[in-house]
Amino acid sequence: MQKEIRKTISKIKETGLQLLFPGRCPVCDGIVRPFGRKICPECLPKLKPVTAPWCMRCGKKLAEEREYCGDCMHREHKYDRARTLYEYGDVAPSIYRFKYSGRQEYGDFFGEEMARLLGDFIGRVRPDVIVPVPLYRGKLRKRGYNQAACLARALGRSLELPVDEKLVKRVRNTAPMKHLNPTERQNNLKKAFIIGRNDVKLYDRIILVDDIYTTGTTLDEIAALLKEHGVSKVYCVTLACGSGV
Repeated sequence: MQKEIRKTISKIKETGLQLLFPGRCPVCDGIVRPFGRKICPECLPKLKPVTAPWCMRCGKKLAEEREYCGDCMHREHKYDRARTLYEYGDVAPSIYRFKYSGRQEYGDFFGEEMARLLGDFIGRVRPDVIVPVPLYRGKLRKRGYNQAACLARALGRSLELPVDEKLVKRVRNTAPMKHLNPTERQNNLKKAFIIGRNDVKLYDRIILVDDIYTTGTTLDEIAALLKEHGVSKVYCVTLACGSGV
Protein backbone atom coordinates (compact mmCIF):
# COMPACT_ATOMS: atom_id res chain seq x y z
CA MET A 1 0.00 0.00 0.00
CA GLN A 2 2.76 2.43 0.95
CA LYS A 3 4.55 1.61 -2.29
CA GLU A 4 1.46 2.54 -4.30
CA ILE A 5 1.06 5.78 -2.35
CA ARG A 6 4.67 6.72 -3.04
CA LYS A 7 4.17 6.03 -6.75
CA THR A 8 1.04 8.21 -6.81
CA ILE A 9 2.81 11.08 -5.03
CA SER A 10 5.77 10.78 -7.41
CA LYS A 11 3.42 10.89 -10.41
CA ILE A 12 1.67 14.02 -9.09
CA LYS A 13 5.02 15.75 -8.59
CA GLU A 14 6.14 14.76 -12.07
CA THR A 15 2.94 16.12 -13.63
CA GLY A 16 3.33 19.39 -11.73
CA LEU A 17 6.91 19.81 -12.93
CA GLN A 18 5.88 19.10 -16.52
CA LEU A 19 3.25 21.83 -16.31
CA LEU A 20 5.80 24.33 -15.02
CA PHE A 21 8.70 23.17 -17.18
CA PRO A 22 7.49 21.37 -20.33
CA GLY A 23 9.85 18.59 -21.35
CA ARG A 24 11.81 18.70 -24.58
CA CYS A 25 12.06 15.88 -27.08
CA PRO A 26 15.43 14.07 -26.99
CA VAL A 27 15.42 13.88 -30.80
CA CYS A 28 14.19 17.24 -32.13
CA ASP A 29 14.56 19.21 -28.87
CA GLY A 30 11.14 20.79 -29.34
CA ILE A 31 8.56 20.90 -26.55
CA VAL A 32 6.93 17.47 -26.48
CA ARG A 33 3.35 17.23 -27.61
CA PRO A 34 0.97 15.79 -26.52
CA PHE A 35 1.41 16.65 -22.86
CA GLY A 36 2.75 13.87 -20.68
CA ARG A 37 4.92 12.23 -23.34
CA LYS A 38 8.70 12.19 -23.10
CA ILE A 39 9.32 12.12 -26.87
CA CYS A 40 7.40 13.35 -29.90
CA PRO A 41 5.50 10.41 -31.43
CA GLU A 42 6.89 11.25 -34.88
CA CYS A 43 10.47 11.31 -33.52
CA LEU A 44 10.39 7.92 -31.81
CA PRO A 45 10.89 5.91 -35.07
CA LYS A 46 14.07 7.90 -35.75
CA LEU A 47 15.82 6.16 -32.85
CA LYS A 48 17.30 2.84 -33.96
CA PRO A 49 18.35 0.56 -31.09
CA VAL A 50 21.35 -1.71 -31.61
CA THR A 51 20.22 -5.05 -33.02
CA ALA A 52 22.04 -8.37 -33.39
CA PRO A 53 24.73 -9.19 -34.20
CA TRP A 54 26.55 -7.41 -31.39
CA CYS A 55 29.78 -8.15 -29.56
CA MET A 56 29.12 -10.64 -26.77
CA ARG A 57 31.55 -8.80 -24.49
CA CYS A 58 31.08 -5.04 -25.00
CA GLY A 59 27.78 -4.95 -26.90
CA LYS A 60 29.00 -2.99 -29.94
CA LYS A 61 27.09 -3.49 -33.16
CA LEU A 62 28.90 -5.87 -35.53
CA ALA A 63 28.81 -5.83 -39.30
CA GLU A 64 28.79 -9.63 -39.47
CA GLU A 65 27.88 -12.57 -37.26
CA ARG A 66 30.71 -13.44 -34.87
CA GLU A 67 31.34 -13.58 -31.13
CA TYR A 68 33.56 -10.56 -30.43
CA CYS A 69 34.49 -7.22 -31.98
CA GLY A 70 38.11 -6.57 -32.99
CA ASP A 71 38.87 -4.74 -29.75
CA CYS A 72 37.50 -7.46 -27.47
CA MET A 73 39.29 -10.22 -29.40
CA HIS A 74 42.62 -8.67 -28.40
CA ARG A 75 41.81 -7.19 -25.01
CA GLU A 76 40.71 -8.58 -21.69
CA HIS A 77 38.15 -6.38 -19.96
CA LYS A 78 37.76 -6.09 -16.20
CA TYR A 79 33.98 -5.89 -16.39
CA ASP A 80 32.08 -9.10 -17.17
CA ARG A 81 29.78 -8.01 -19.97
CA ALA A 82 28.23 -4.84 -21.40
CA ARG A 83 25.25 -3.89 -23.52
CA THR A 84 24.39 -0.62 -25.21
CA LEU A 85 21.17 0.99 -26.42
CA TYR A 86 22.14 2.93 -29.57
CA GLU A 87 25.04 3.45 -31.94
CA TYR A 88 26.69 6.74 -31.08
CA GLY A 89 26.38 8.32 -34.52
CA ASP A 90 22.60 7.97 -34.42
CA VAL A 91 22.17 9.91 -31.16
CA ALA A 92 25.29 12.13 -30.97
CA PRO A 93 23.36 15.46 -31.09
CA SER A 94 20.99 14.26 -28.37
CA ILE A 95 23.85 13.13 -26.14
CA TYR A 96 25.63 16.47 -26.61
CA ARG A 97 22.53 18.40 -25.47
CA PHE A 98 21.96 15.90 -22.65
CA LYS A 99 25.48 16.47 -21.31
CA TYR A 100 26.21 20.11 -22.07
CA SER A 101 22.95 21.98 -22.70
CA GLY A 102 21.04 21.29 -19.50
CA ARG A 103 18.66 18.72 -21.00
CA GLN A 104 18.72 16.39 -18.03
CA GLU A 105 15.06 15.50 -18.67
CA TYR A 106 16.31 13.38 -21.59
CA GLY A 107 17.57 10.97 -18.92
CA ASP A 108 14.02 9.93 -18.02
CA PHE A 109 13.20 8.83 -21.55
CA PHE A 110 16.56 7.19 -22.26
CA GLY A 111 16.62 5.43 -18.89
CA GLU A 112 13.14 4.04 -19.48
CA GLU A 113 14.21 2.87 -22.94
CA MET A 114 17.19 1.13 -21.37
CA ALA A 115 14.78 -0.67 -19.07
CA ARG A 116 12.46 -1.61 -21.94
CA LEU A 117 15.13 -2.83 -24.36
CA LEU A 118 17.93 -3.98 -22.05
CA GLY A 119 15.75 -5.10 -19.15
CA ASP A 120 15.95 -8.77 -20.11
CA PHE A 121 19.75 -8.65 -20.03
CA ILE A 122 19.73 -6.85 -16.68
CA GLY A 123 17.22 -9.31 -15.27
CA ARG A 124 19.33 -12.30 -16.29
CA VAL A 125 22.43 -11.02 -14.48
CA ARG A 126 20.40 -10.41 -11.29
CA PRO A 127 22.15 -7.24 -10.03
CA ASP A 128 21.95 -6.13 -6.41
CA VAL A 129 22.27 -2.46 -7.30
CA ILE A 130 22.72 0.04 -10.14
CA VAL A 131 25.74 2.36 -9.92
CA PRO A 132 26.27 5.38 -12.22
CA VAL A 133 29.76 6.32 -13.38
CA PRO A 134 30.55 9.39 -11.25
CA LEU A 135 31.55 12.88 -12.37
CA TYR A 136 34.39 14.82 -10.79
CA ARG A 137 32.92 17.25 -8.27
CA GLY A 138 34.09 20.34 -10.20
CA LYS A 139 32.36 19.16 -13.38
CA LEU A 140 29.28 18.24 -11.37
CA ARG A 141 29.06 21.75 -9.91
CA LYS A 142 29.50 23.32 -13.33
CA ARG A 143 27.03 21.06 -15.14
CA GLY A 144 24.56 20.81 -12.27
CA TYR A 145 23.89 17.09 -12.71
CA ASN A 146 25.53 13.81 -13.67
CA GLN A 147 24.00 12.47 -16.87
CA ALA A 148 24.91 8.88 -15.94
CA ALA A 149 23.05 9.32 -12.64
CA CYS A 150 19.97 10.61 -14.51
CA LEU A 151 19.99 7.44 -16.60
CA ALA A 152 20.57 5.22 -13.56
CA ARG A 153 17.67 6.74 -11.59
CA ALA A 154 15.20 6.29 -14.46
CA LEU A 155 16.47 2.76 -15.06
CA GLY A 156 16.18 1.90 -11.36
CA ARG A 157 12.65 3.28 -11.13
CA SER A 158 11.55 1.33 -14.18
CA LEU A 159 13.06 -1.98 -13.02
CA GLU A 160 12.47 -1.39 -9.30
CA LEU A 161 16.16 -1.76 -8.53
CA PRO A 162 18.11 0.31 -5.98
CA VAL A 163 20.56 2.96 -7.19
CA ASP A 164 23.71 3.82 -5.24
CA GLU A 165 25.21 7.14 -6.36
CA LYS A 166 27.75 7.28 -3.52
CA LEU A 167 29.43 3.92 -3.91
CA VAL A 168 32.13 5.17 -6.30
CA LYS A 169 33.70 8.65 -6.24
CA ARG A 170 35.79 10.36 -8.90
CA VAL A 171 38.63 12.15 -7.14
CA ARG A 172 40.69 13.31 -10.12
CA ASN A 173 39.61 15.67 -12.88
CA THR A 174 40.67 13.51 -15.82
CA ALA A 175 41.20 14.76 -19.37
CA PRO A 176 38.57 14.04 -22.06
CA MET A 177 39.13 10.50 -23.33
CA LYS A 178 38.17 10.91 -26.98
CA HIS A 179 41.54 12.35 -28.05
CA LEU A 180 43.72 9.85 -26.13
CA ASN A 181 45.25 6.59 -27.31
CA PRO A 182 44.70 3.40 -25.27
CA THR A 183 47.83 3.81 -23.13
CA GLU A 184 47.05 7.47 -22.45
CA ARG A 185 43.48 6.50 -21.48
CA GLN A 186 44.74 4.04 -18.87
CA ASN A 187 47.25 6.51 -17.44
CA ASN A 188 44.61 9.24 -17.44
CA LEU A 189 42.36 7.17 -15.16
CA LYS A 190 44.94 5.86 -12.70
CA LYS A 191 43.75 6.53 -9.15
CA ALA A 192 40.85 8.59 -10.54
CA PHE A 193 38.22 6.58 -8.61
CA ILE A 194 37.84 5.48 -5.00
CA ILE A 195 35.21 3.59 -3.06
CA GLY A 196 33.01 6.13 -1.32
CA ARG A 197 31.42 3.75 1.18
CA ASN A 198 32.59 1.06 3.58
CA ASP A 199 29.80 -1.43 2.86
CA VAL A 200 30.69 -2.35 -0.75
CA LYS A 201 30.96 -5.98 0.39
CA LEU A 202 27.17 -5.98 0.76
CA TYR A 203 26.94 -6.03 -3.05
CA ASP A 204 27.76 -9.13 -5.04
CA ARG A 205 26.60 -8.14 -8.54
CA ILE A 206 26.56 -4.58 -9.86
CA ILE A 207 25.29 -2.85 -12.99
CA LEU A 208 27.40 0.16 -14.00
CA VAL A 209 25.62 2.85 -16.04
CA ASP A 210 27.27 5.40 -18.33
CA ASP A 211 26.28 7.52 -21.30
CA ILE A 212 28.96 6.60 -23.88
CA TYR A 213 31.10 3.51 -24.40
CA THR A 214 34.24 4.06 -26.46
CA THR A 215 36.98 1.61 -25.50
CA GLY A 216 35.57 0.64 -22.11
CA THR A 217 38.59 2.01 -20.22
CA THR A 218 36.52 3.92 -17.68
CA LEU A 219 34.23 0.96 -17.03
CA ASP A 220 37.25 -1.33 -16.72
CA GLU A 221 38.89 0.94 -14.17
CA ILE A 222 35.77 1.07 -12.00
CA ALA A 223 35.09 -2.66 -12.39
CA ALA A 224 38.64 -3.49 -11.27
CA LEU A 225 38.22 -1.24 -8.22
CA LEU A 226 34.89 -2.85 -7.29
CA LYS A 227 36.28 -6.37 -7.64
CA GLU A 228 39.24 -5.46 -5.44
CA HIS A 229 36.66 -4.67 -2.76
CA GLY A 230 34.81 -7.96 -3.01
CA VAL A 231 32.26 -7.50 -5.79
CA SER A 232 32.11 -10.73 -7.81
CA LYS A 233 30.40 -9.57 -11.03
CA VAL A 234 30.27 -6.15 -12.72
CA TYR A 235 28.04 -5.66 -15.76
CA CYS A 236 27.56 -2.44 -17.73
CA VAL A 237 24.84 -0.73 -19.71
CA THR A 238 25.42 2.42 -21.74
CA LEU A 239 23.28 4.78 -23.73
CA ALA A 240 25.44 4.60 -26.85
CA CYS A 241 28.68 3.27 -28.30
CA GLY A 242 30.53 3.14 -31.61
CA SER A 243 30.37 0.22 -34.01
CA GLY A 244 32.57 -2.84 -33.70
CA VAL A 245 34.91 -3.89 -36.51
